[in-house]
Amino acid sequence: TDDQPGAFLMMADETQDLIRNAEAKLKKKGADFIVANDVSHESGVGPTGVMGGDRNKVRIVSKTGVEEWPELSKDEVAARLATLIAERLKTIVV
Repeated sequence: TDDQPGAFLMMADETQDLIRNAEAKLKKKGADFIVANDVSHESGVGPTGVMGGDRNKVRIVSKTGVEEWPELSKDEVAARLATLIAERLKTIVV
């Protein structure tokens, strides 16, 4: 409902139309950020792909645009997401 805050960060695991679908989810759900994740076999991530592998290449979709991160280990993606969240929380006035 309109009186509930939107989600802060959401995931968009997609096999096609990655950015378009992530932007639609951003608008529909009112999230600050969408972590867009290409889980298709054609993603080109690592030898085994994203699912079941230890590497990922995500795009961060926000109202200000799309930031493409390089291919990283999933641990590195998690660390960068933690930093992104911490930086965003600093800007929230309670």
